[in-house]
Amino acid sequence: MAEDLTITKTGTKEEQYLSLIPQIEALLYGETDLIANLANVCAALKEQFGWFWVGFYLIKNDELVLGPFQGPVACTRIKKGKGVCGASWEKEETIVVPNVDEFPGHIACASASKSEIVLPFFSAKNIIGVLDVDSEYLAHFDEIDSKYLNQIVNLIHA
Repeated sequence: MAEDLTITKTGTKEEQYLSLIPQIEALLYGETDLIANLANVCAALKEQFGWFWVGFYLIKNDELVLGPFQGPVACTRIKKGKGVCGASWEKEETIVVPNVDEFPGHIACASASKSEIVLPFFSAKNIIGVLDVDSEYLAHFDEIDSKYLNQIVNLIHA
């Protein structure tokens, strides 16, 4: 298991993902505890990119329940179809929101959040939760983030 990350702030966003992904693979290698793995993924992403908030919600009893995260306190429970996280769960697809104030039904857990990307993650083809990433900047996330964050959530095994 990797003990430290090599964080590189130089290069393009894509180059930063390409440097980080093998390190995340090393963090996850051999560890079977889902919560431990989600926590390390959050920490690695937050450390590399410095996003406002990064965390996981897990599906429990027909709700998304807050899991491991990095950032300020967050909403604890989200219903299916509600907000960006609930919409991603319901549609089982990645949602990129350039301006959260323009997303119908957005749940404002933190007023500093301006843009967001939410990605579902799966176990044996069943959705088990979402990765939620917020930025304090408008239009912060794009197809590069979608591509590489999907690769990262696909590394997680429940």
